[in-house]
Amino acid sequence: MATDPSEYEKAMPAVEAAMRRLERAVDRTRAGFGGRPYGEVRRALVAALDAEGAERILPEVVHRLAEMISEEGAEG
Repeated sequence: MATDPSEYEKAMPAVEAAMRRLERAVDRTRAGFGGRPYGEVRRALVAALDAEGAERILPEVVHRLAEMISEEGAEG
């Protein structure tokens, strides 16, 4: 099943915008909650995603991002 390259090109601006919203939410959460308990981080991340209009992120992705942010600083 071949996909028309123009369809990809048409979709890319929306994909890029969604990735920027996700990145801003993660950066904001990391800055304020890095190394904090998972529950706090997850709540803050969900709120940041909502504020960015990026609330359609898979729950597994939100979970893993919250884990990673929560674990920051724990190694040191």
